[in-house]
Amino acid sequence: MSLSTHLTSGRIVRPGQTVCAYVPIGSEPGSAQMLDDLAEFGARVLLPVVTGDGPLDWGWYAGRESLRAGPYGLREPVGELLGSFALRIADLVLVPALAVDKDGIRLGRGAGHYDRSLADIASGTHLVAVVRDQEIFEALPSEAHDIRMTAVLTPNRGLLRFV
Repeated sequence: MSLSTHLTSGRIVRPGQTVCAYVPIGSEPGSAQMLDDLAEFGARVLLPVVTGDGPLDWGWYAGRESLRAGPYGLREPVGELLGSFALRIADLVLVPALAVDKDGIRLGRGAGHYDRSLADIASGTHLVAVVRDQEIFEALPSEAHDIRMTAVLTPNRGLLRFV
């Protein structure tokens, strides 16, 4: 089953919700089609924009033609930037990861943009690491600044919530 199908099956995302997502790079799971599917389903989709070393900025996804090349090989939305606090309107944040463990510790690419950004989320916002099935581990090293995920999403296993 695809990530899009898991997300829009009615158990994870509902129409009208705001979802922070990302355009995958390299071997990251996900696709531009997933973003289109979320938008067609009725979700409002925010994408990250790297503006420096601090927290991520965010912009609305308005289709593939509204993306431009950004730093680190990212594809970012053009148009108005909403600021780092746009995360506070999110119901769900899909977070790219290299690995995640069963306690919700996420291993990212090392620049720290997501960890600095996720510190600003509203209480109750779901943080979902997106990985492949084989990228879930028993335990990963963590640091004090690491933000724990509330769930993990994989193409084959779907959504797994952390207790």
